[in-house]
Amino acid sequence: MPPHLGKTLFLLGLGLMLLGGLLWLGGGAAGWFSWFGRLPGDVRVERPGFRLYVPWVSMLVISAVVSLLLALWRRLGG
Repeated sequence: MPPHLGKTLFLLGLGLMLLGGLLWLGGGAAGWFSWFGRLPGDVRVERPGFRLYVPWVSMLVISAVVSLLLALWRRLGG
């Protein structure tokens, strides 16, 4: 087991707590992240008794942001 695994898991958990706090304090879907699932390219089908959400573009945006953050963390010696 790598010696820095505990630190990494702690920081990941702290980051998830901060994200959850932002969502909670920001009003959830009606707040700061209301764009999620509504970008051009996201699939949204709503019919009586059926809903389908496939946030393709939103997931690509989140993936790019997380990749940039991880690259910065690695460069800064995290």
